[in-house]
Amino acid sequence: GGVSMLKDKILKILEENCLLSPEQIAVMVDSNVETVKNTIEEAKKDGTLLGYRALVNWDKSDINETTALIELKITPQQDKGFDAVAERIYTYPQVESLYLLSGGFDMLVTIKGKSLKDVALFVSGTLATIDGVISTATHFILKRYKDNNTIFDNKSIDNRQVIS
Repeated sequence: GGVSMLKDKILKILEENCLLSPEQIAVMVDSNVETVKNTIEEAKKDGTLLGYRALVNWDKSDINETTALIELKITPQQDKGFDAVAERIYTYPQVESLYLLSGGFDMLVTIKGKSLKDVALFVSGTLATIDGVISTATHFILKRYKDNNTIFDNKSIDNRQVIS
């Protein structure tokens, strides 16, 4: 009970802001620094805490990248189901994320590339040719409104009251 609840609280805090120090987290969870440090180390060792990431709004930088979501229909392979196909797909560096889903298609792949053409070539020349992939549908992300609970391009909200 208590240990895993503390671990869960610490992980939630790190997910929100991974720049917080163990000292700051200890205050937030009402624990001591040593316990927080040990809990974080344990979470790394047991594979619960896989890494830290910054959420960047690339539209405000000079780096031009294109992100696409690709729906895949897959024929599961005998004895291995979807796992064998998934392993072939996620080894490519262009593949940012890969999910097995229920519903109208089997997998959802997120791909980053230098351009629309770059991504399209990867999908047609590589993804579509993998054994077990029946069909692909590519959706290019045109604008991010919200990602990982962060609102992009948040206009400053006008809180002044209207006087009539």
